[in-house]
Amino acid sequence: MAQEIDLSGDGGVLKTVLQQAKSGALVPSEELPVVDLQYEGVLAETGQVFDSTREDNTIFTFELGTGSVIKAWEIAVKTMKVGEVSRVTCKPEYAYGKSGSPPDIPEDATLVFEMELLGCKPRKGSTLDSMATEKAKLEELRKQREEVAAKKEEEKKKREEAKATAAARIQAKLEAKKGGGKGGGKSKGHK
Repeated sequence: MAQEIDLSGDGGVLKTVLQQAKSGALVPSEELPVVDLQYEGVLAETGQVFDSTREDNTIFTFELGTGSVIKAWEIAVKTMKVGEVSRVTCKPEYAYGKSGSPPDIPEDATLVFEMELLGCKPRKGSTLDSMATEKAKLEELRKQREEVAAKKEEEKKKREEAKATAAARIQAKLEAKKGGGKGGGKSKGHK
């Protein structure tokens, strides 16, 4: 059986990994705070489902650190990797507290969520988006520089070949003159 991990240190948020993520999977972070997940929430006392994205196959998206979800989710999702499925048990003080969330969640309710982290990404317009764009531009510039350098190298080779060919022609003419000059002198003498 999978090990239960006390994420809050006081038993308020307990996590059990049901399915491990693949090696190298992304983890939510300050650079990747927007998360997509599917979940099913049940009341620990009765096992009654009070909310689920699985029934209609929807994806729930939120940004970590904004207070838009219960405290237990903030704590638990930060520890998950994309592709991981976990069961998270939340004591009332990490969920909806003494007041609950009527009519579905009674007061002082302990909740159990089965959650699957589907993805994490940067917030819209973040510096990470800008960095990705900048990185793409730099990569394009690098490719252009490599192409220019390759063309210059090709031109250099052609110039060197042309110089070598010209030098060989000059050398051949000089050899012909040397040889032709001696031979020409003897020919003139014979006529």
